[in-house]
Amino acid sequence: MDRRTLSHAVAEHFRHHAEVAGVEAIVPDAATVEKIIDAAFWASLRHEEGRGPTISLAYLPPTAAGTALLVERPLGLDPATLTKLAPAVERPGIHLGVWKNGDGLSVWGATRTIPPLCFVLEVIEPGLLVIKHRRADPDGKFANVVVLEGDQVKIVDPEGTLDSKCPDFVATLLGFGNSENVLLPLALSMRAHKHGGSLLVVPHDSSWRKSIVSVPYAVAPPFSKLGDLVRQGGEHDETFKNAIDAIAGLTAVDGAVVLSDRWDVLAFGAKIGRSESGPFVEDVLVREPIRGHTPVKMPASELGGTRHLSAAQFIHEQRDALALVASQDGRFTVFGWSPRAQLVHAYRVEALLL
Repeated sequence: MDRRTLSHAVAEHFRHHAEVAGVEAIVPDAATVEKIIDAAFWASLRHEEGRGPTISLAYLPPTAAGTALLVERPLGLDPATLTKLAPAVERPGIHLGVWKNGDGLSVWGATRTIPPLCFVLEVIEPGLLVIKHRRADPDGKFANVVVLEGDQVKIVDPEGTLDSKCPDFVATLLGFGNSENVLLPLALSMRAHKHGGSLLVVPHDSSWRKSIVSVPYAVAPPFSKLGDLVRQGGEHDETFKNAIDAIAGLTAVDGAVVLSDRWDVLAFGAKIGRSESGPFVEDVLVREPIRGHTPVKMPASELGGTRHLSAAQFIHEQRDALALVASQDGRFTVFGWSPRAQLVHAYRVEALLL
C-alpha cells in the first residue's frame, strides 16, 4: 500500500471513529496525514549525537492543548527539525504539537494534554511508526490505528475483530470496552520486562487447579493488593503501578501466574497440564486484528512454543478463563474460548501494544 492510499484510509478511520463515538474531533485530511508520516519516517532514520529519535506528534491547534509550551516562531515540520527536538520530548506523554501554517504544517510547541480521538503519530525506532489516538481516559494507553514498519503496513481492523466476538480485553486494546481494564497495564508490563511469561485469569470460584499439574508457588492467602486498589478506585496512583509491575514480574518465573477475576494473585510458577478427563487441544484459530488478515486454523502444536501450547490447553479446558502469553521477541498472544466456533482463539495483539 502506497503512502497516499494509506493516508486516505487513516483519514477515513478517524472521521468514521469520531462519527461512531459521537464526539467532535480534530480530524486530519489525507494530505495532512501523508505529510506527517513522511516527516516522521525520514526523521526516524536520522541520528542526533549517535541516538535515533523517539518522538510523538499530535495534530491539534495550541488552543486545544490546554497548558502547553509554545515557541515564538512556528518551526518547520521537517526531519532535521524533528531530530533536533527529539531529545527534549522523548519521555512518555509529551507530544510535539503540529498544526496548519499557510499551505503547510509546522510545529508550534509541546503539550501533555490532547483531546480524545486526537491524531497522534509516534516514532518508536528507526523505520517503526505507530499512528494512534487518545482514548476517553486521559491516563490510559492510546488506541493504535496503523503500524508502519519499513515497507510493511498493518491497519488495525476493529470491526472485523469485534465481529469475531473477541474477549473484552482485546476489545479494550482496540479502543472499545472498559478503558480501566486491569489487564492492559499488566500486558504492557509483561511485555516490557522481555523475559516472556504467562498469565491466566480465572473466575474466582472456578476449579482451575484441575488443569494444573503442579503449583510450586501457591499464594496463601491470595495476594489482594491489586484487587483492593481496584475496589477502592485507586487505579491512577503510584501504588497501583507498583502492584502491576510486581505481578507482571512474577510472570517471568517459569510457569504461569494465576490471577482471579477479582485481581487477586492465587499462584505463580504454575505448570499447566491436561486434567484426567480432559481432551488434548488439537486445533486453534489464530487471528491478528489487522485489515486483510485471514484467520488460520492450525494444530496447537504449531503455535510456537511450550507457553503457547500450554495456554491453549488451559483455555480448552477452562473455557471461562483467559490466557495472556508474552514472548521474549515481543510477540503477545491472548487466548480465549469461542463458543461460536467451539475452538480456542489465539489473538496476536503485539501491534496493539506498541
